[in-house]
Amino acid sequence: MCSTEARAHELVARLTAAGFTPRLQDHVDRIAIAVEVPVSASSASWQELFRLLGTADEWGLDCNASGRTARAALQKKTPAT
Repeated sequence: MCSTEARAHELVARLTAAGFTPRLQDHVDRIAIAVEVPVSASSASWQELFRLLGTADEWGLDCNASGRTARAALQKKTPAT
């Protein structure tokens, strides 16, 4: 099993390779990654973005007047079942 930090750095590298500029934030319980999605993003870029976000534990997309931001989170601890 990969560490959360390794998963986060891999996701950042893949987002960067896909043409996005990720921002990584380390929190107590998770590592958060955010990217601004340009208005000019192609359908292929969107498909790759959603494929990559799907590898995270949680993800979302915020859309407002100032733009679009995709967010991913990787939990540091696996929740108890």
